[in-house]
Formats: sequence, structure tokens, C-alpha cells
Amino acid sequence: MEQPNSAPEITRDEESEGQIRPSLWKIGPGLVIAATGVGAGDMISSLTAGSKYGMALLWAIVVGAVIKLAITEGIGRWWLATDQTPLVGMLSIGKWMQWYILGYLVVLGFVYGAAVTSATGLGLNGMMPALSINQWAIVTAIVSFALLMIGKYYLFERLMVVLVGVMFVTIVGAAVLTAPALGDIASGFTFAMPGGSLLYVLGLIGGVGGTLTLASYGYWLRDKGYRGGRWMSTMRLDVIVGYIMTPLFMVSMMVVGAGLLFSTGQPLSGEEGLVPLANVFADRFGEVARWLLLIGFFSATFTSVLGGWNGFAYLFADIIRIGRKIEDSEAEPHISERSPMFRLFLVWSAFPPMLLLLFGKPVLLVIIYAALGAVFMPVFSGALLVMLNSSRVPKRFRNRWLSNTILSLSLVIFAVLGVIKLIDLF
Repeated sequence: MEQPNSAPEITRDEESEGQIRPSLWKIGPGLVIAATGVGAGDMISSLTAGSKYGMALLWAIVVGAVIKLAITEGIGRWWLATDQTPLVGMLSIGKWMQWYILGYLVVLGFVYGAAVTSATGLGLNGMMPALSINQWAIVTAIVSFALLMIGKYYLFERLMVVLVGVMFVTIVGAAVLTAPALGDIASGFTFAMPGGSLLYVLGLIGGVGGTLTLASYGYWLRDKGYRGGRWMSTMRLDVIVGYIMTPLFMVSMMVVGAGLLFSTGQPLSGEEGLVPLANVFADRFGEVARWLLLIGFFSATFTSVLGGWNGFAYLFADIIRIGRKIEDSEAEPHISERSPMFRLFLVWSAFPPMLLLLFGKPVLLVIIYAALGAVFMPVFSGALLVMLNSSRVPKRFRNRWLSNTILSLSLVIFAVLGVIKLIDLF
């Protein structure tokens, strides 16, 4: 397995010379992370928490966003400081990581491919019931595959940014319609934990902003043209913008869920509650409100398809490249959007999962997927702690006390979440 080379020390003069001035016009990968990270599960968990506890757990979303911001900033810092993909650093911890991540990706591509296209199909079916949920899921898979096979980051990012704009108008718009019935939203920052809410708190903290897709941030920075320490300030602005949008969407869905609680007295239950919720919206605010909610749900799930497949395909191509001992200096053709391994994983994500849509999800496969996923985030947080405090990173770019504190907190939280999930599975 390839071992990372020592990154050269950068002097203060070299770091300050030619610094890229942060600008909103230069951002992009952070919005891709925001769009990818807010999927059906996150929206439903926020809706459900809001419908059960009102705004009392809003603080958990904010805490989760801060933790994921620190993780993503660490990924970006590693890439800019070392010019190595984050996967190189993670796999240097031990060869077992290579087999673990490869196995997780293979199972993930199969199960995730069916799950996210089904969720997108649910929203499309709510808007256009002429096709069933499964039929819309198959349409989603084919369209997503075709868009990603074009292999141009600029097109991918522009599409994701447009869909983030649609999410802002629809999801935040739905929350604005609901908000007047809620009273003082500040009650969500009292760090209250109503009885029975611990799992919801942990789920909200863990669910903000994605999991394995965070490791893809380095590839998107590379495609955007971020390279070297002079991009560090711009990268941090990019991450901050992304993690303003991510909790904004989840808080908005919590507002909508709380509005459902106050208007009907009935908590939301799972994805199947989406269409009844949209109908409640139509009864209260008119048909336009129903379409706002459904379009917002579709945008959130469709971006999870595009962003998830793109990010996972990069990770797969990179792990194969590292396994073949191809040097970093020759890596570019092997981890591009047009590389054979990238496209092979797109095929794996798009077409075999259609069998799951037709025959249901095999129980054993789902258990393996869930178990591997439960272990990933604590391993990821631990790996970043090691990577970003090591001599491979120039001294000025290593972790400070705040980053170490947040990453250590994330390690503990995700370890607890993983244990709970494994107990629930077995």
C-alpha cells in the first residue's frame, strides 16, 4: 500500500505570498457537501423530532453542524497542506482500513443506490402519481447515471448549486409558512432533553451533513482548482457557507414538523408520513404549499443521489489506485470523473440496485451495510486526529486545540451512536 510522502514545510513568507482572497464567487464544493449531506433520512429525522418535541432539540442540529464542519475543514486542510487525497492519509493508519473501506463501498453502492432512488421516487410519486415509487426510482437512477457519466465537475457543481437554491426556496419557504404558529424559536437553544429524546438527540447530531461523503470533499476541492496552502482561507469560507446551509435546511424541516405537531397533535412516522404531511400543508396553506414541500423533498433526495454516487465513485477509484501502488504524482487520470474505476462504480450504484427495488432489500445485506456504517464515523474521526497532528502536515496547518477538542468529541459521540446501532441490529 502506498505510504504518504512527507509534506514540505512552508515558511510564513511562502504561505502569505499569493494568498487567494476568500470570495463567495470562488466557493462551490461546500455547497456540494451541503446538498449531498441533507438527504431523506436527515429530513425525516428532523421532521420527526419536530413533530414529537417541537423546537426543543434544535440545539442538537447546531452541535451536529459544528462537528461536521470541523471534520470537513480537516479533510480540506489535509488536501491543501499535503497535496494528497484524504484516503491516502486514512489508509496509512493500517492496511485493514483499505479492506474495510473497500468492503463498505461495495455494499454501500448496492444498498444506498436503492435507498436514495426510492426516496427520490417517493417525492416524485407525490407530485406525479402516474408512475409508482419504484418506477420513478428507476427513472431517477437512469437520469443520475447519465448526468454523472458526462464527467464534467463544472456541470455537476452547477446542477448541485441550482438544486441548493431550489431547496432554499422550497424548504425554507415551507418553514416560513409554518413559523407564525410556533411562538418563540429561541426555546430550541435551552439544551433541553425531553424524556425519551436521547436517541433523537444523537441521531440529529450524527445525521447533519453526511458521513462517508465527507471524505469526498478533497476530490471536489481538487476539481474546483483549490490546491496548496494559499487556498486555505477560501476553503474555510467554502466549508462555513456549506455548514450554514446544511443546518438551515434541517432546522426548517424541524419547524415544519413542529408545525404539524401543533396543528394536528399527531407526530410524523417515517418517510411514509411525507405525503400526509404535504396534504396537511395543502389544507392549511393551499396547494402551492404542498408543492413547496414535495419539491423540496425531491431536491434534497436527488442531490443525495448525485453527490453520493459521485463522491463514492471517487473513493472507489482512489482506493483501487492506492491498492495498485500508483504514485500521487501519477494519480490524476486514475481518479478523474472519466476514469474506468469511477465509471465502473457508477454502473454498480445505478443498475444492480434496481433488483432491490423489485424484490425488496435482503436482510443480511442491510445488516452488513448498517454495521459497517455504524463503525465508520468513529474510525473516520480517529483517523483525522492522527492525520492532522502528524508530521506529514506542515506545522502551521496541524490541528489546534479547538479542532482536537471537537474531533475528540465527535469520536466519542459517534462511538456511542455506533454501539447503539450495533445493539439495535444484533
